[in-house]
Amino acid sequence: MASPESPAGVAQNIEVNDLLGSQVEVDSHKEEWEKWKEQLEKAERAKAELLLSKLSFDAKKETTQDMLIKLREAEDEQHKETFMIMKDHEKNLNVVEQQNIELKREIQKLKDNLAAINSNLAEMNSERSQVIQIKKEVPKKIMKFTKMKNTENNDRVLNTHCLCCVAAKIPFKLKQGEALLTFEDEDVAQKLIEKGTHTVNLDNGKTDVKAKPITLETGVKFELHVTISGKKINVSEVPDLLISDEWMRDKLELNFYKSKGGGGEVENVEYDRTSRTAIITFLRPGVADNILRRTKHPFHLDGRQRSVSVSPIIEKHLEKFQAYFGISTRTILLTGIQEVEEDEESTQDIIEIHFQKPSNGGGEIENIKYVSNQTKQAYFEEDVEKVP
Repeated sequence: MASPESPAGVAQNIEVNDLLGSQVEVDSHKEEWEKWKEQLEKAERAKAELLLSKLSFDAKKETTQDMLIKLREAEDEQHKETFMIMKDHEKNLNVVEQQNIELKREIQKLKDNLAAINSNLAEMNSERSQVIQIKKEVPKKIMKFTKMKNTENNDRVLNTHCLCCVAAKIPFKLKQGEALLTFEDEDVAQKLIEKGTHTVNLDNGKTDVKAKPITLETGVKFELHVTISGKKINVSEVPDLLISDEWMRDKLELNFYKSKGGGGEVENVEYDRTSRTAIITFLRPGVADNILRRTKHPFHLDGRQRSVSVSPIIEKHLEKFQAYFGISTRTILLTGIQEVEEDEESTQDIIEIHFQKPSNGGGEIENIKYVSNQTKQAYFEEDVEKVP
């Protein structure tokens, strides 16, 4: 065995040391390799995660782009529809405006035609007012001479006199379950009232009703005397102008003096500025009638044509005013009529048949009215046929 200090021993130690150094270096490189391998694996995992994230982002980006494209397409389509609707509305508006223009033209044309027709009619009425006659069948009435009076004023002969005899109707309240019967014979009504109670066979059985006389309120009658002037007319709606009353009276006299409008010589003019009315009296008879053929009369002043309203002068007064107590001896009041299932008309027919029979003390009925479930107003007027 060689000694450590011998050359062979020294060489052997160097060789062992080299082997030990190489083994340490190898272990160090192996450890470093393991670290790099671990880092590489982490990098690979990070790369894989990045790739997955990129794929997910690309998918979302593609979906978003598709949605954006669809939204843009929908917006474009909506813009097109809106444009088409606005275009149609504009077209319809133009058509309506054109129609309005045509209608306005037609209306104006009709107004012009109507004005021309009215003007022609006014001229024809003014020219032919003297010759127009109304053809109508007037009934003939037998007249008789009654009396004669001296006329103090000749103007009264020209006036139209009317006499109306007026008798007010007397109201009577007809209550529920009551009936009014008017007989042709007064004796029949009075006998039924004297008997008092009558048995009527209605649909729900026999019913006792009572016949009573009629008690009426006070009535009035009078004569209404109406006189229509033959020489005077009333003028209203006279223009309110800044001229004197005397000048306005002259203008009115001048307008109604013209024979073209049916006028004639004026005797007097009474003018009231406050009420814008006037009373014109003509000298000749018949002039007032000619003027009153129309309710409007032209009024010329300062080169302008206006119009005034004309109407007759009417005087009214009452005479022989008389109050009286109304009695109806041919009418009876039936009370206590029970309501039945039949309608009002059927019940009225049953009552009428019962009181028409002589066996029930009745007779011919001139008028009947029955009220079943309400209150009505009946009216009585003078029985002219029975007036002595």
